[in-house]
Amino acid sequence: MATLTAVQRELLRSDIWFSQVPLALAEALMSLALLKTLRDGEALFRRGEAVDGLYAVLDGGLHITGVTREGREAMLSLIEPPMWFGEIALFDRLPRTHDAVAEGATTLLFVPLSALDTLLDASPLYWRHFGVLMAFKVRMAFIALEDLAIVQPAERLARRLVWLTYCAVTGGEMGRRRLTIKQTQLALMMSLSRQTVNQLLRALEQRGVIRLSYGLIDVLDTAALVDAAMLTPVERRMLERSGFFLPTTSTTTITS
Repeated sequence: MATLTAVQRELLRSDIWFSQVPLALAEALMSLALLKTLRDGEALFRRGEAVDGLYAVLDGGLHITGVTREGREAMLSLIEPPMWFGEIALFDRLPRTHDAVAEGATTLLFVPLSALDTLLDASPLYWRHFGVLMAFKVRMAFIALEDLAIVQPAERLARRLVWLTYCAVTGGEMGRRRLTIKQTQLALMMSLSRQTVNQLLRALEQRGVIRLSYGLIDVLDTAALVDAAMLTPVERRMLERSGFFLPTTSTTTITS
C-alpha cells in the first residue's frame, strides 16, 4: 500500500470532492491505494481497456483525448492535482471511453477495483459519495457542451480558463491555481485555432485580467475573469462553494 507524505495527504484532502467525503472513507481510500508513476507521454489507459480502479493525481497531470481512425485528436479534459477520476467505469464496469496520457512526469494514487468492491460491499452507503463525484463530472460535461454549441470565442476562452482553474482548485497554502496545458491543446478543447486562442489571451492581458510570460498565465483579476466568462448564478455558486473567490493569486501555465 502507498505511504503518503503529510503534504500529499493535505493535497488530496484539498480536492473539491475528496474534502467533502467522510473522514472514514477518505482514510480507507488512502490506506488501500498504491502509488503509480508515468513518464511524459506514457498512457495510463487507452480507449477500450478494462476498468481497473480509481485514480487521483498527486503530481504532473494527464490529458484525456479521443483519436479517430484517421488520426484526428480531440482533447476533452485536463486532469491535474488533486483531481480524482475513473468513477464512471466504477459504476458501469464498461471499458474506458478515452485515452489518458501523462503530461510530464506524473504520480498517481491508484485504488484497485478489487479493493473498492470489498470496501463498498462492507459500506454500501459510500456509493452515494462516488455518485456525487460522477454527478460533478456530468455537470461539467453539460457546461462544456453548451459552451461549444452557443458561446462566442472570447467568452468561451474565459469560461474554459475559469473551469480549468476550478477543477484543480486547492485550499490553504495550496490555493495558488496552476494549470499546465499547451495552447494547441487548449485550442482543441474549445474547437478554435491556436492563433485565435493566442489573440484572445493577448486581449485579456491588455485588459489587465491576466499577465502572460514564458509558459505562464498569471490571473491578476479573478473577478474580472469570472465576469468575462458570463457565468450563470448556479455556476457562480459552484465557484463560491469551492473557495474560488479566496484572495489568492491564480496562475495558469500555458506552453506553446
